[in-house]
Amino acid sequence: MKDNFSTNDYQEGALYIRVSTDKQEELSPDAQKRLCLEYAKKNKIMVSPEHIYIENGISGRHADKRPAFQKMISNAKQKPAPFQVILVWKFSRFARNQEESIVYKSLLRKQCNIDVVSISEPLIEGPFGSLIERIIEWMDEYYSIRLSGEVVRGMTEKALRGGYQAAPCLGYNAVSDGKPFVINEEEFKIVEYICNQYDHLHLEPTGIARKVNAMGYRTKRGNKFEKRSIEYILKNPFYAGIVIWNGNKFMGTHEVRFSLEQYEARIARLNSEFRPVKRRSVSTCQHWLSGLIRCPICGSTLAYNKRECNGNGFFQCWQYSKGMHSRSMCISEKKLYDGVIRYFESVLNGMNFEYRYALPDNRSDDSELDLLKVQLEKLNNRERRIKLAYENEIDTLEEYKENKSRIKKEREEIDKMIASYTPSEPQALSNEDVKKCIQKVYDVVKNPAIDYELKGTFMRSLVEEIIYDKDNKRLLFHLYISNPL
Repeated sequence: MKDNFSTNDYQEGALYIRVSTDKQEELSPDAQKRLCLEYAKKNKIMVSPEHIYIENGISGRHADKRPAFQKMISNAKQKPAPFQVILVWKFSRFARNQEESIVYKSLLRKQCNIDVVSISEPLIEGPFGSLIERIIEWMDEYYSIRLSGEVVRGMTEKALRGGYQAAPCLGYNAVSDGKPFVINEEEFKIVEYICNQYDHLHLEPTGIARKVNAMGYRTKRGNKFEKRSIEYILKNPFYAGIVIWNGNKFMGTHEVRFSLEQYEARIARLNSEFRPVKRRSVSTCQHWLSGLIRCPICGSTLAYNKRECNGNGFFQCWQYSKGMHSRSMCISEKKLYDGVIRYFESVLNGMNFEYRYALPDNRSDDSELDLLKVQLEKLNNRERRIKLAYENEIDTLEEYKENKSRIKKEREEIDKMIASYTPSEPQALSNEDVKKCIQKVYDVVKNPAIDYELKGTFMRSLVEEIIYDKDNKRLLFHLYISNPL
C-alpha cells in the first residue's frame, strides 16, 4: 500500500556544496550531497537537480569569487523564489567571512523568505539560536584567517630554507616539492633575445615589445608583450640567480645564464633613465631625429616627411602644416643631419657647451622606501587581527600581549629604517665625462651601418631638444645627462 501525501506538505529546496582549496579535513562533494539529500528526504524538502550548486576547490573567504554561489543567490531573487530553503553541510560551506555570511543570510530571509540550514549544526529558535549561529560564523572566519596565516608561515619557512614557491617566470619550468626550477630552452630564447636587445643594442622596452610580438613570441601566459612585461623581464633578479618571495631573498641553486654583474648593470641603467614629458618613443617615429627638433615660434616638434625636397626628406612644424601659424619652418633632412654632426664635432674639438642633469624616472631608493611602507601596513593589519581575536576571547590576554609586543618591535625597526632613509644624490659628472658620452653618440649617428632606432635611442640619451633658429640659420642644442650609455 502506498502512502498518501500532498506536495503541499513539501518545501522546495536547494543544496550548496563547496570544498575548499586548503588541505583541511572535510567531506567530499559527493558525501556532502548525499547527506544533504538524506536530510531533505527526512524533512520533506524536494531538491531539483538544477538547484544543486557545487564548487570544488574554491575558498569561502570571498563570495564574489564563487560563481556557483552567485548563481544560487541570483536564482533566489526570482519572483516567485524557486526554493524556500538552502541546505549546507556546515555553515562554513556557505561563507567563512562573517560579514558576508550575515549580509547574504539577511538578504535571503528578508527579501526572499529563504532560510539557510546546516544539517550538521542544528540551531534552536529564538535569540539564543541566533547567538550560537553568530559564534559559529565567527569561529569559521577565525579558522580561515588562522589557516591562511599558517599556510603563509609554512611557505615562508620553505623560502628561508631555499625552497622555490612562486610560479616560474618565462624561461623556466617548475619542479615539485620546492626543488629548483629548470630552464625551458624554447622560452629562454625569448628572454635572451629581450635582454640582448636592451643590454647590447640599447633598444627601449617599447621597441623590444614590438619586435618580439612581430616575431610571434608570447609571454608565459600566452599574451602579447607590452612595455611593462619587457621591463619585468629586464628587472627580474631570478635570471641572475636571486630568488625573492614575500620579502625573503636568497641565492638560488637554479641554472642561470646571466651574471650578477650583467643584472646590476641593467638595473642601474633602468633606474637612471629619464624621458622628457610627452616625448614619443623612438620606435614609433619615422626618423631617428623625430621628436627632437622643435619650432621656435610655437614650440611644437617638426614632423618628418619622406616626400623629397631637393633630393631629401624634410622636417616641418606640424602646426604650420595645419595652418596654425603663417611661417614655414621647413628644414631638409640633409641640412639637419649635417648640423647635428657639425655641432658634435665642435664640442669634441673644444667648443664650450652646457648641459643639465636630469633626475631619473625610476629611482631604486623610492622602491626601497615603498617596500618599507608596505611592510608597515602589513603590521597594522596584523595588529588589528590580534586585537579582534582577543576581544572575541579567541586569544588569552597573555597571547595578545605577546603578539602585540612582537609587532611593536618589528614596527620600531621599520620606523627606524624609514627615519634614517635619505635619497642618494646624483653623482656629479665632469665636462670630460659628458664629452665621452657625446663621443659615443657621435660615433653611432655617424655610422651608416647602424639602424635608425639605435641612433634615436643614443640621441635621446643626450639631447633633450634642438631648436631650429631659421632666422639665424642655426640649431640650438639642449643637452642633458641622465644615463651615460
